[in-house]
Amino acid sequence: MKKASSRTRVVTGGALAAAIALGGFGAYSASATDEDTTAAPAAAAKADAKNKNTTRSTHLTIEAATKAAQATLDAAEKENQRVSVAVVDRNGNTIVTLRGDGAGPQSYEAAQKKAYTAVSWNAPTSELAKRLTNAPTLKDIPGTLFLGGGAPVTAKGAPIAGIGVAGAPSGDLDEKFAQAGVASLGK
Repeated sequence: MKKASSRTRVVTGGALAAAIALGGFGAYSASATDEDTTAAPAAAAKADAKNKNTTRSTHLTIEAATKAAQATLDAAEKENQRVSVAVVDRNGNTIVTLRGDGAGPQSYEAAQKKAYTAVSWNAPTSELAKRLTNAPTLKDIPGTLFLGGGAPVTAKGAPIAGIGVAGAPSGDLDEKFAQAGVASLGK
């Protein structure tokens, strides 16, 4: 049997020592983790209570969004208009969408985009459409639609939702119906 060189013995011994050390470290780490699991939730609770880097925001409930959407659809139906209604939250996520009987297939997506646009800029979309004269690239922002028919919903001066309507013969009518939905939330 051939005797290993001293270099081979040093490298092999170093590798063996490293493996033992890492194995021991893993065991120590595992036991430290096991012991600390009961203390971690209490520490996390304390950290959260002192954290001043967070904020809270107000959102419509599903009930309020549904009430507003139905009031919007009812206002349109009183004038024999076939529309779709979308209510989105502050982040632009759809809460509720109602497609009225006979509403055109394009109205569903257009209503969502109008609601998103209204809440994003906290302004009725008819006003935002006027801004396109000075800033024509606004219309290039994905998910937006700068046509009348979107109205923001606010609480304490801040936007919390948007109501969008599409399908009536004019944006003015769409927006009138969206405003009826906003008004229903104050009742």
